[in-house]
Amino acid sequence: MEALVMLPLVLPPTVLGFYLLLLLGPHGWVGGTLESMGFQHLAFSFTGLVIGSMIYSLPFVMQPLTNAFQATGKRVLEVASTLRASPLDRFFTVVAPLARRGFLTAAVLSFAHTLGEFGVIIMVGGNIPGQTQVASIAIYDHVEAMDYQSAHALALILVVLSFSLLLAVYALNRKFKVVGVAS
Repeated sequence: MEALVMLPLVLPPTVLGFYLLLLLGPHGWVGGTLESMGFQHLAFSFTGLVIGSMIYSLPFVMQPLTNAFQATGKRVLEVASTLRASPLDRFFTVVAPLARRGFLTAAVLSFAHTLGEFGVIIMVGGNIPGQTQVASIAIYDHVEAMDYQSAHALALILVVLSFSLLLAVYALNRKFKVVGVAS
């Protein structure tokens, strides 16, 4: 299961995007089922784009969460169990608060990772202006049109945004670490 979840980390994004396109398209298992129920298939839609991005970024969510859950240890769960906390109670009142740094890191890393995604996005979402065109594809379009000034401006925004997100994660993780030690 772990290898399957981590597969998007090593699989070329266009390969993942191609198979997601087949799955979410009108003849795919998900897209065909949706159409038989009277809904629209998900290929070349914003919803399909979001699903593709989530699957592509799954390793960037799972790794910090796995580390955070493992760091909580079994002892706190055993203590909560002796106090008659249900498994759901133990998760929400013990594990989740102790793993908050992992949740924060997972959310920011997956969002930042998705910002620059190209292969899955172009395969699943296409390049429909105003609907599924994202910044990374817009940069490509500008470069292809030899409009380097626009490509540079958009790329610079993504660099600043990505760097700011990483700075925020590191700063908040340090803050939570200090607060966790002090309390």
